[in-house]
Amino acid sequence: MKNFVYQNPTKLVFGKGQIAKLSELIPKEKKVMITFGGGSVKKNGVYDQVATALAGHQYIEFWGIEPNPSVETVREAVALGREHGVDFLLAVGGGSVLDGTKLIAATLGAREKIDPWSIVQKGFAPEAIPFASVMTLPATGSEMNSGAVISRKETNEKYAFGGNYPEFSILDPETTYSLPSTQIANGLSDVFVHVVEQYMTTPGQSRVMDRWAEGILLTLLDIAPKIKEDPKNYDVMADFMLSATLALNDMIQMGVTQDWATHMLGHELTALTGIAHGASLAIVYPAMLRVLKEQKHDKLLQYAERVFGITTGSEEERIDKAIEATEAYFKSLGLATHLSEAGIGEDIIAEVERRFTERGIKVGEGRNVDGKMARKVLESCK
Repeated sequence: MKNFVYQNPTKLVFGKGQIAKLSELIPKEKKVMITFGGGSVKKNGVYDQVATALAGHQYIEFWGIEPNPSVETVREAVALGREHGVDFLLAVGGGSVLDGTKLIAATLGAREKIDPWSIVQKGFAPEAIPFASVMTLPATGSEMNSGAVISRKETNEKYAFGGNYPEFSILDPETTYSLPSTQIANGLSDVFVHVVEQYMTTPGQSRVMDRWAEGILLTLLDIAPKIKEDPKNYDVMADFMLSATLALNDMIQMGVTQDWATHMLGHELTALTGIAHGASLAIVYPAMLRVLKEQKHDKLLQYAERVFGITTGSEEERIDKAIEATEAYFKSLGLATHLSEAGIGEDIIAEVERRFTERGIKVGEGRNVDGKMARKVLESCK
């Protein structure tokens, strides 16, 4: 196991009726800006709960943070925040709303007046005004980590940056009951791939991290069909929400090598085509395993046995079955697993290769997923 430092300052407030605690979690002297997405929170009752809880607070609202939040929208929110002297942000919605809010917080917290895209380009924001979240869509894990991913429509780019953690995040599984099946599928895909990006790397690093990651993966396999049967099952949706948080709150990465090549490729596909993030991962990840199965050989065998119960056949056969089972999981969610199913062709593959090569990108635990390897992976999932 490698050396590591772990610290996560986010307070997690979990369960039914917890949105009411906003009244005590946010100091009344704060000038709050609440950030929202497209309006689903007005249909599912979350908006009313938030408004009731903050009845005695000073707040303004900013609407319109889109899926794959754009820097263009963030700029509008920053201007509104500056105009009203905002010193606390509350993101209400899914991970995209929170990611956009993280960049708003970093921009408003900067010592000098700067453009938010400059923060994204640097990759790190050392300062930010306080922010928190009410999470309504399990997927990104943004509610308990310091990362965010931001798009730029002007150039079809999408990058991650790191900064501060939310002060607190409220997760009430009942807020998920009205989610469309496509969002649930994309969320389950995103959570699964978050876990394997930290697990499917170097064998023998940490028994604790391995078992923890495998526990989340087994939970996802167990609950996926149950959610399809009854998306208003509180206990199942609670497991979904908590799995999403634990998948990316820095816990299962302690002392182990990480991958993230699938996410890098997925970000490019989203930036260039608009495909949903979770949908892009479902296409790329099985192909990544096929192309890099020699490199990931030992961990794939472990994964085959412990996650899918595959114990018979040669090593090669067990690995192939595990990859097939992974692809079958994504298909069971109703997601595409090939580029052609999403209408993505050779021109996009070529552009992804060009971007990787031009930027000198080398990702994965072996730092060997470069432009040529990116093309090989994408060609494997045509």
